[in-house]
Amino acid sequence: MIRVLIVDDSATMRKLIAASLSADPEFEVVGEAADPLQAREAIKALNPDVITLDVEMPNMNGLDFLERLMRLRPMPVVMVSTLTTRGAEITLAALELGAVDCVAKPTSGTPRAFDALPDKVRAAASARVRPQRVAPAACEPDGHFAPGDRVVAIGSSTGGVEALLALVERLPANCAPTVITQHMPATFTKSFAERLNRTCAAEVREARDGDPLAAGKVFLAPGGDSHLEIDGVNHLRCRVTPGPPMSGHCPSVDRLFESVARTAKARAVGVILTGMGRDGARGLLSIREAGGRTLGQNEATSVVYGMPKAAFEIGAVERQLPLEKIGPAIRQLTNREGPR
Repeated sequence: MIRVLIVDDSATMRKLIAASLSADPEFEVVGEAADPLQAREAIKALNPDVITLDVEMPNMNGLDFLERLMRLRPMPVVMVSTLTTRGAEITLAALELGAVDCVAKPTSGTPRAFDALPDKVRAAASARVRPQRVAPAACEPDGHFAPGDRVVAIGSSTGGVEALLALVERLPANCAPTVITQHMPATFTKSFAERLNRTCAAEVREARDGDPLAAGKVFLAPGGDSHLEIDGVNHLRCRVTPGPPMSGHCPSVDRLFESVARTAKARAVGVILTGMGRDGARGLLSIREAGGRTLGQNEATSVVYGMPKAAFEIGAVERQLPLEKIGPAIRQLTNREGPR
């Protein structure tokens, strides 16, 4: 039984969250709180396994409460956010602070937004929660790195915001062309790309159809109803095309990886990071079978060891590494001059 505390100032929203979770016998809603002050007392009294946390609340906003919680008593938190630009920015900050995942509040356009909540809370209950990380300095170009003709493709899901921030910050300004699919709502990806761009020496932005791949460019798949792929022969480009979910997701890591395997073949470097489920495992195997190089995040540093595990078990992962070593490994594999 997974014991959940719901923290939200809206009685209606608390009722909707409780109904979504109570329909599954694996969950027990042990309490509710209307603000962080009530939540603090409820945590002491009830010791829940997971908290669902609203972003905007009276007395103390959800972000300030989360920062204190992760510093004093780290525990799994799923953020409940509005699908607005401000909601996206605050939620991304929460994920960077250590929240495991986020779910959007239902609207007239997304009436079934809470359908994904049970799976997210279930994953959070088994997640590895860590204190807030210390960001390293961005990696500048140096005379020992010369990007060759390789293409880097990265896939991630639950826990991926923190992982991608840690990885991308280590890429040099002249890094190999890089494409990323992170499972994330449509309104969040533009803000996340901007957040990555502020901390990375290379240029990071949300991919657009037709964007040419080039050294020093990192493209993030837009969320929503489209997939990010690459195509071309001598001049590779991003393709952002509408389509149904693949491996349960849109955008799909499998869809990206399979296009990279077809197009870049032995020039590809595929990387699979923390995430729930199996998306990306089959695609990473395609990259390895095409002669490309493949890396997977190890269990000890994954928030949720689902996607990397699935890929490892089918032989798609050539090397499994802790998160802090994946950036240097990418740098080594894409460096025309080789290791120092």
